[in-house]
Amino acid sequence: MTKVEKISIVGAGLVGSLMSVYLAKRGYKVSLFESRPDLRKADISAGRSINLALSNRGWLPLQEVGLKEKAEELTIPMKGRMMHNEEGQLTFQPYGKSGQAIYSISRGGLNALLLDAAEANGVEIFFNQKCNEVDLNNNILHFEDKKVSSDIIIGADGAFSIIRQAMEHTSRFNYSQQYLEHGYKELSIPPTATNGFKIDKNSLHIWPRGNFMLIALPNLDGSFTCTLFYPFEGEQSFENLQSDEDITAFFKKQFPDAYELMPDLLNDFHSNPTSALVTVRSSPWHKNQSLLIGDAAHAIVPFYGQGMNCGFEDCRVLNDLLNKHDDHWDLVLPEYSKIRKPDGDAISDLALKNFIEMRDQVADESFLLRKKIEAKLHELYPEKWIPLYSMVTFNENIRYSQAADFGKLQSEIMDKVMATPNIESQWEQLDFESIVNQLPPMV
Repeated sequence: MTKVEKISIVGAGLVGSLMSVYLAKRGYKVSLFESRPDLRKADISAGRSINLALSNRGWLPLQEVGLKEKAEELTIPMKGRMMHNEEGQLTFQPYGKSGQAIYSISRGGLNALLLDAAEANGVEIFFNQKCNEVDLNNNILHFEDKKVSSDIIIGADGAFSIIRQAMEHTSRFNYSQQYLEHGYKELSIPPTATNGFKIDKNSLHIWPRGNFMLIALPNLDGSFTCTLFYPFEGEQSFENLQSDEDITAFFKKQFPDAYELMPDLLNDFHSNPTSALVTVRSSPWHKNQSLLIGDAAHAIVPFYGQGMNCGFEDCRVLNDLLNKHDDHWDLVLPEYSKIRKPDGDAISDLALKNFIEMRDQVADESFLLRKKIEAKLHELYPEKWIPLYSMVTFNENIRYSQAADFGKLQSEIMDKVMATPNIESQWEQLDFESIVNQLPPMV
């Protein structure tokens, strides 16, 4: 490969913007192209979740590019799940160990921070530039009014990536997409009259209802962004929530305590779109001198809170490989695909599985006891037994694929533990050492 100097990134969302900062800091001439207007000047959030959960895998890349402290100013720590049952009774389930939290952050606020950093590091950003065609053989991007040649092209343009679509027409490229039967709709809980929080601000609130759920994440202004995850069709579905009367009756019955906090419910429900949830898988994540990062390579459903974090980790891994191979992209690209593909598949599977846990199992007494036993094992043997959620969320040095494999072994062991007679009353007398010794050492 000829010397790489000029890099074009398609997509100026979170992942593309972060990648541009990494590469500009390495001395590359980076151009960032975005089909939408500059979000710092126009509201382009319609249909997209405006809250995200930032955890360790996202914090580390932000720290590496010098943005951790500024990002912290945009966040609210969420120390656990706050479960709301049908009667409005609350149950708190902490995340990880004491002091560990995930962080609610505004998508737009973080994206603006990254765009500012990109410009400060010399990245040229072009808004309202829709890429219509990609010539993978000659590294040329075709826009409506120009053609752009590059040494490297990076597709960070989301689940329906034009860069990936070009790769789909090449030999030996694998691609699949799968939609959930559920969609989602953004709603809101406004702040109090004094800009305070109406419910606990340091929790991710969940109203689990079996086949559907409502969640709420805090915002800095005292409001909460709520998301209803609900089937598109069927007896209980969005298609049967059309009239004001139907919507009001549904919320009063299923989420009575939330309903009392949502004066703008009907306006939000009718104004905000019902959006789909898709899982995208592809491989390899590079072709010639082009590569995919973030949702363009591996769009996942949001139920592990890892979509952004995984995309940021893509950027960090790519940067690490550039360090390892002294910026020899011909070595970096195939290794990037080889390393990240198993991790992308693993977190996709975990996110789908966690949807069932969040909407259903979190309210189950047996599930709660299982988690309590796992927490005890982690307390007694913190280096040997790390709960799957903690491996994914708080241990950025454990690959997603490693966490998934190790979590499967733990699950098999816990299935046996939960079959112990009278486990509900006898769990504190378990031989915890013998349980943890069934696990092989984590490599």
